[in-house]
Amino acid sequence: MSSRLEIHPGTPERWADLSALFGPSGAYGNCWCMWWRTTEAEFSRGVGSGARKGAGNRRALKRIVDSGRVPGLLAYVGGRPVGWCSVAPREEFGRLERSRTLARVDDCSVWSIVCFFVDRAHRGEGVGSALLRAAVRHATRRGARIVEGYPVEGGTRAPATASYMGLRSMFEEAGFREVARRGARPIMRYVARGRGAEAAGARSPSEARGGRT
Repeated sequence: MSSRLEIHPGTPERWADLSALFGPSGAYGNCWCMWWRTTEAEFSRGVGSGARKGAGNRRALKRIVDSGRVPGLLAYVGGRPVGWCSVAPREEFGRLERSRTLARVDDCSVWSIVCFFVDRAHRGEGVGSALLRAAVRHATRRGARIVEGYPVEGGTRAPATASYMGLRSMFEEAGFREVARRGARPIMRYVARGRGAEAAGARSPSEARGGRT
């Protein structure tokens, strides 16, 4: 599957593709990938009710895209959008900043990967893992030294609604290492090679695979 995938930033010209991928339910329960970016009250208003469920969250995400900020990456197969990964500087995700269990480990500048959404027909094909690797490249090319993830423990058959932040095995394969845990989810980090990896406790992807490339 990885050889057939194309991955691109979520820019304004790709909004129609993102909207089509999320579908009428806005990805997960009309969230439109705004859960980590909002307060509980803001999210509840965004979800709304009636025939236009999720309209507020949809508008909020579109405003981010239209502003020129890139809230994440889209994966394509044959020109059709099949997957999404949300990645941005950690400070854009207010719920992370307010979380006790996922609070900052230190005062380092960090980018965070907080969500994956893969079309049902392409789940189990490695789309999420490919998006994760692309998210690391996207962040480091924009100056990120540390990229964090907050995956769920468990096997590959975990329900999508439970594993939307990714699986631990995905992150380990991509070179992430657990650096803190205050609850059920680990805080895992990838540190760009040559930028203090030993101090932050991370490994490169090749090191994570036992030196294989």
